Amino acid sequence: MSVTTVPLRPVSKGGLWLMWIGLIALLVAGVAFAFQGTPRIGFETVKAGTGASPTAADVVLVKYEGKLDDGTVFDANEQAPMQVSQVVPGFSQALTRMQKGGKYKISIPPSLGYGDRAVGPIPANSTLHFDIELLDFRSEAEVRAMQQMMQQGGPGGAPGAPVPAPAPPQ
Repeated sequence: MSVTTVPLRPVSKGGLWLMWIGLIALLVAGVAFAFQGTPRIGFETVKAGTGASPTAADVVLVKYEGKLDDGTVFDANEQAPMQVSQVVPGFSQALTRMQKGGKYKISIPPSLGYGDRAVGPIPANSTLHFDIELLDFRSEAEVRAMQQMMQQGGPGGAPGAPVPAPAPPQ
């Protein structure tokens, strides 16, 4: 059995350098394309908070004001409880980066907001701008336990419990 050999010409050192430079240029271009192609929220810390950050499974209590690009306020609330996982993706991403007591300014691109759907006063393909203060957050289990305690007659009476019928007049 014989082996056929193919003669290869030697590669000059200059050729190897060009190959490595070309490979690095391709990698840099790929990373830049991936970074630019991924939608990101704008996130600015106005006042730093303290402690841990909420997770997607938590319920947060926030004070917020939402505006469109032209400055029109489309929503505001002084104390709004909301489940982190049940808001638009950009708002959820921002909440998981916040700390209790902190104040933040965020911008949510349309792809992480409502996209090409118009929702109430928010036109389709709108960038959403929010001023948010994270007042508090609790796990979903803690919130359920608090609700159960209130329904079963926690401090101050029993909201939701049946009221006894008045005694008949005598």
